[in-house]
Amino acid sequence: MDLPRSSSSHSEPAAEDAAIEEVRWNLARDRDTRPRADTAKPRAASSSKTQKPVKPGLRARIERKLSGFEFAPDLAQDIGSGRWFRGAGTMIALIAVSVALWPDFAPLEAADLANIDENARDEYRSQMIMPLGLGGDSGRRMAATAAVTPLAAAPERPQLQLLSTLGRGDSLDEMLRRAGLGGSEADRIAEMIGGAFPLEEIEPGTQFEITLGRRPAQGASRPLDALSFRARFDLQLSLNRENGQLAVERKVIRVDDTPLRITGTVGDSLYRSARAAGAPASAIQSYLKALGDHVDLGRIAATDTFDIIMAHRRAETGERQAGKLLYAGIERGGKPTTQLMRWGSKERFFDASGTGEERAGLVAPVPGSMSSRFGMRRHPILGYRRMHAGLDFRGRHGTPIVAVTDGRVTGAGRMGGCGIAVRLSHAGNLSTRYCHMSRSAVRPGQSVRRGQVIGYIGSTGLSTGPHLHYEMYRGGRAVDPQSVKYSMREQLSGAELVQFRTTLNRLKTVKPGEALNDLEVTTSEAAEPVREIDRLEQVTRID
Repeated sequence: MDLPRSSSSHSEPAAEDAAIEEVRWNLARDRDTRPRADTAKPRAASSSKTQKPVKPGLRARIERKLSGFEFAPDLAQDIGSGRWFRGAGTMIALIAVSVALWPDFAPLEAADLANIDENARDEYRSQMIMPLGLGGDSGRRMAATAAVTPLAAAPERPQLQLLSTLGRGDSLDEMLRRAGLGGSEADRIAEMIGGAFPLEEIEPGTQFEITLGRRPAQGASRPLDALSFRARFDLQLSLNRENGQLAVERKVIRVDDTPLRITGTVGDSLYRSARAAGAPASAIQSYLKALGDHVDLGRIAATDTFDIIMAHRRAETGERQAGKLLYAGIERGGKPTTQLMRWGSKERFFDASGTGEERAGLVAPVPGSMSSRFGMRRHPILGYRRMHAGLDFRGRHGTPIVAVTDGRVTGAGRMGGCGIAVRLSHAGNLSTRYCHMSRSAVRPGQSVRRGQVIGYIGSTGLSTGPHLHYEMYRGGRAVDPQSVKYSMREQLSGAELVQFRTTLNRLKTVKPGEALNDLEVTTSEAAEPVREIDRLEQVTRID
């Protein structure tokens, strides 16, 4: 049974349209725009009578239809649906429009190229700049034209002066051949120089001033007219041609070996303060290392004074050469607190009492990690528990093995289950043994230093693979090598200590900066000849 519809249902569209018009009217009022004259504020129906629906405008109908339309749907959702195909079609349409409106990259129109004849081309060539290796020239009057007659052979310079450098691994004769000398003459000159100075003592980087003469014939090599180089800091060697024959001339250069002493306040940074005082970086590094082996660098105060003495040579020709560090000192309140001087054939630093630098007595015999420690264990080959009287280190076959400290070789060769082994005797009634080597590098009775290679890792004897078995004995009894930690200091005594202190006192008499002064010219040194033009300038004008 159909129910009768109330009259209010007929008024719902009218009321909805009236609400829309109400909102539009309020928005227009807020923008301070007056509504049109024919637009009046609608009033709600006050009675239950049915009102005639108001037809919305075109703009409202378009906004209503477009409000529920999605222009750019997410193509990652609802794949395959109608909404997804509508979005894909929109994307393809936009791409098609973009391609259709793509600009055309047609070449731009330009003026026609000018016709350049040979005369104009030659004119341009005379004014351009290009590398000489490509035949370039500069200047309007330098370009060759048809009026220039080419020469059959261009004249050569009568002499060529060259500066050649001896490279590392290079030989003197090869360097002379590269400079332009013939093979036979280069060998003869190298032989002449070798008779005056050992060729193997010529250091790489030495520069040779070479003068080549006129060619004896077209296509022949130029002969050597003169050659000069610094064979040593205190020696100059020269070859000069006199009456067609080359002669070697040795010129000994006077050199002063006064050490260079540099002092200054430590300040915030010892390194920066020493650099600011003029000390080379290499000398400062040696200075800090020497101090670090004897004292705690952290205890050096900013008000302390550093004292650096280094080897220094100055030649009469003006060259200077800095050498190694000789003395490292620290003063506090005008009194020296640390005095270290390089001494002996090993060139180690000793303090004023003759005590050498502190050195750790033990180093790792190989760079590998430890695989087995000292104590009882099950033997991997024999299969039963037994004492493992040493340490095992991993390592590849052929890895060098070094002595853990200074000592003397008391045995080297095969030693039963240890295979090829080396036994060393050290100070303090200590001895060490290195087993399972592939081969040894020392012989019995030889003295070795800490860190010296004594053999190479192998797998000889009772061994399951390449490794090092390292043992230590004290008084003939095996001890754990990890339990022994000590340091070594060398002590001077007797006549050597007296000589050391005498040299130290003499070295400290050097004044700071004294070595930086120029050498005084002695009367025995011949003055350079004065040119005639220089003599004319020295004439005093009398008014």
